[in-house]
Amino acid sequence: MIGPLEEHNRKMENAARLAAERDRRFREDPEPSFATRLGQIGVLGWAIVAPILLGVGVGRWLDWTLKTGIFFTAPLIMIGAAAGLWTAWRWMHRQ
Repeated sequence: MIGPLEEHNRKMENAARLAAERDRRFREDPEPSFATRLGQIGVLGWAIVAPILLGVGVGRWLDWTLKTGIFFTAPLIMIGAAAGLWTAWRWMHRQ
């Protein structure tokens, strides 16, 4: 028969073992810092925004040169957005 003290000791041993295992896993693969996470958000933002801005710049230049209104700007914005989102998606899945 297991007494209350033995039961308590067994629970304490299990808790200590679990805590040691969590600590070992954290040391092997630590959680990124807050600054690292902010940096990742910034990279994702620029990965999406930069192709869009490039599309706007090239589209406006083509429209100005060819006097076509927004004929080239609108589709190049959409192409830039698609390229930026695709790039961000690939980058997220590599992390």
